[in-house]
Amino acid sequence: MPLIRLDKFISERTEYTRSQIKSLCAKGSVTVNGSPVKKSDTKIDADADRVNVCGNAISSEKFRYILLNKPKGYVSSTDDKDGETVIKLVPPEMRSKGLFPAGRLDKDSTGALLITDDGALAHRICSPNNHISKIYAAELSRPFEQEYVEKFAKGIVLANGEACSPCKVRMSKISDKLAFVELHEGMYHQVKRMFAAVGNHVENLKRISIGGLVLPENLPIGKCMYLLPKDIERMFIKIDFDAILTIGHNFFSAN
Repeated sequence: MPLIRLDKFISERTEYTRSQIKSLCAKGSVTVNGSPVKKSDTKIDADADRVNVCGNAISSEKFRYILLNKPKGYVSSTDDKDGETVIKLVPPEMRSKGLFPAGRLDKDSTGALLITDDGALAHRICSPNNHISKIYAAELSRPFEQEYVEKFAKGIVLANGEACSPCKVRMSKISDKLAFVELHEGMYHQVKRMFAAVGNHVENLKRISIGGLVLPENLPIGKCMYLLPKDIERMFIKIDFDAILTIGHNFFSAN
């Protein structure tokens, strides 16, 4: 592996600037393999050497993949003109330059949201051509009606005339006011608008899976976790929609 300057290695993986890294090195706040390094232009092996900044380990991976259990009140954007962004929920030690949400969740929706700095991967996940499904749990104001299953399967026509692609919907096994929807597209407020089109109203909406990656039940709302390569691979694997029905109710009770 070719050697790389320490300041370049850190700046590519964090929000620190080169000048900040130089200052931190001078203060002894940067270590390589446990020993302080005073010069920021020191060459290191990005694969083999262990780098810490202010006590936080810096991953050798160039790209960062973070799963957020998004709470209500945050916008899926890097621009705070519409309100506080989900990026603010990422702890400083997990941040890197260029982080952005891959895909969107409405401001008043919750659940699984990928945050990354890998534009190519985000495109693969968000592109409708890849048919990556997302499953949502919707708390309804009125009981679920079995006729929804056929209507959603045919493709709901929204109030403004837009036609949604056919999709699956099922009622939870524990509550007639909790439903699960599997989408392969992402129109604005789509789940809410589809239920409105059949005469119901969504009180709460939570995304519980992206592809085959299911939101961990033990990830508290508002918290983040790093994703491993195997987790990324799961996003491109089709999930068993019917299997979700047996565990989906836990996502509301747990958080």
